Amino acid sequence: MPADPHVVAVLALDGVVGFDLAIPCQVFGLTRLSGGDYPYQVRVCGTEPSVTATAGGVAYYRIEAPHGLDAVEEAGTVVVPGMTFTKPTPPEVVEVLQAAATRGARTVSICTGAFALADAGLLSGRRATTHWAAAADLARRHPDVEVDAGALFVDQGRVLTSAGVAAGLDLCLHLVRRDLGAAVAASTARVVVTPPTRDGDQAQFIPSSSLPTGDGSLAATLTWMREHAATALTLAGIARHANLSTRTLTRRFREQTGTTPLDWLGRQRLQLARELLETTDLPVPVVAERSGHGSATALRAHFDRELRTSPQRYRQTFRQPGGS
Repeated sequence: MPADPHVVAVLALDGVVGFDLAIPCQVFGLTRLSGGDYPYQVRVCGTEPSVTATAGGVAYYRIEAPHGLDAVEEAGTVVVPGMTFTKPTPPEVVEVLQAAATRGARTVSICTGAFALADAGLLSGRRATTHWAAAADLARRHPDVEVDAGALFVDQGRVLTSAGVAAGLDLCLHLVRRDLGAAVAASTARVVVTPPTRDGDQAQFIPSSSLPTGDGSLAATLTWMREHAATALTLAGIARHANLSTRTLTRRFREQTGTTPLDWLGRQRLQLARELLETTDLPVPVVAERSGHGSATALRAHFDRELRTSPQRYRQTFRQPGGS
């Protein structure tokens, strides 16, 4: 091992997601230089000697943390894996994270570990991500954070956040690449049997949103728009179906969906294209036509803009066995 390896402190807090905790240990622990030296030294640090580990919010086993929080003081990188985020971060953990940031250490989160960084004030005014299912909660609890629910990871220099679960692999390999170069990162990726980089971002994995309900909702119009997504719909035509003026329609769309009618329609067309790519062998031009995109060129541009991938790569990733 080199005389001064870079110390990576991984926080094992109660309720930690076991898979998330293992990712930085695997990636940084298995990284080797061409001469055989290990450039990182990983320390698992906890507030208690033993903590409960979870998966999907269910406690399955306990993990021993060999080091206490005092060991974080020597770390150049502090990683907070995903954890139960419904409770505030313990004050002692907030203090450790703030102290690490003050002395110039990198602070990194995987999945819902972003809540701890936010509770420590380290994401204030910054762009950040977390698991797509927790993104709205993070934005509500910390309105000063620019939450990007679509990113696999966000690199803000000394502060980095990743999306859910396996996206921690992408972020940790990104750090190895940043520290030691592409060749070392590719070698580490081969050891952990994962691609050095992945096409696309977290947006590929986010399911389509549910329809609003209740008095005054646009549910009936939204259902109609979904059913007719492949046809040429206009703002005026949508307003006629809803029996509203275009101005009122746009205002209610903002209130109930957070976006405009035509943007929402575009998302439905994208979702329809995704379903066709997942479940059929239809050529991409036919998928484009049946999903309302008109041409394969337009569909590819939409996929690149929204999902950071191509229709063909998306199909290869998400193709369901037995599709027609």
